[in-house]
Amino acid sequence: MAELSDTLLFVAAVTYVAAMVGYLVEFAFGTRGAVARVAMRPVRELVAVGAGGGASGVDIVSPVQPERPERDDETTPRAGRTGVAGAIGVALTVVGLAAHVAVLVTRGLAAQRVPLGNMYEFVVTLTAVCVVGWLVLLAVRPTLRPLGVFVTGALALMLGFAGLVLTTPAGPLVPALQSAWLKVHVSAAATASGLLLLAFVPAALYLIRAGYDKRSGLADDGTPRVVAFPFSLGRALPAADTLERLTFRLHAFAFPIWTLAIICGAIWAEAAWGRYWGWDPKETWSFISWVAYAAYLHARATPSVKRTTATWFSVVAWLTMVVNLYVINFVAVGLHSYAGVD
Repeated sequence: MAELSDTLLFVAAVTYVAAMVGYLVEFAFGTRGAVARVAMRPVRELVAVGAGGGASGVDIVSPVQPERPERDDETTPRAGRTGVAGAIGVALTVVGLAAHVAVLVTRGLAAQRVPLGNMYEFVVTLTAVCVVGWLVLLAVRPTLRPLGVFVTGALALMLGFAGLVLTTPAGPLVPALQSAWLKVHVSAAATASGLLLLAFVPAALYLIRAGYDKRSGLADDGTPRVVAFPFSLGRALPAADTLERLTFRLHAFAFPIWTLAIICGAIWAEAAWGRYWGWDPKETWSFISWVAYAAYLHARATPSVKRTTATWFSVVAWLTMVVNLYVINFVAVGLHSYAGVD
């Protein structure tokens, strides 16, 4: 079972990469993609007027249909061949999720316990939550499909790192983790982390889209402005308001779960170590992340704070989660040193 779990992790990661390629085809070659934008530029044709007193070699601008205005249909995904590629990306995401869930099931059977006992299992679980959340979003809002490139890319990266660096042999829990609170505290933390990972994607893409909207248009001389990378990616993304509202809703949903995880961890700490809070490195950074996300939600609810400024709070908050997940487990030594990695 342990070997099967490791194999299925590889299958899930590769499937997410394949899904990312499908999403990428739609992102790049769709009606808003970079390739399509270049293809739709007007072309000047050199037309030679016939002899018999007429001039020759006159430049005539060929009549070209104007580019369709951008709009964000809330219910209908893109059609055409690129739409098929995006649909294949969604189907592969579902297949990847099936393999992903099988990783956790076989890991649990091999270890004869809930697969939440070390850093490897935590990362596999939180990424599975992220995939489930992503597919639910797609079911509700199919036009969010361009985000799939970045969601599946992050999933493949995290699973690949987990399989190459974080993997540990399946085995029983260390004595300190043999408690019923493990299922509550760690599962809540993994659920919140997966949802916050999903929320980070539209937050970062909103900043790109807002930057594109600010920099695009016509210059003073009437020529189109050149938008540099990464803001040039914004043209293929949903509207900035759509991304910003999605960012807020995902954070508002995940934040209480993260709060619950911290509260349950404090109760478990009192039962295990005789105190609710001891400023252990993991506890400290969990609190820092909580404050950072609370600051984002407060800024978002304050009318005088710009949406871009508030969104930067959420990006910084996710960086604190990354520090808490990876840096603390590798560098700091404390009562939460159960990552299972050297």
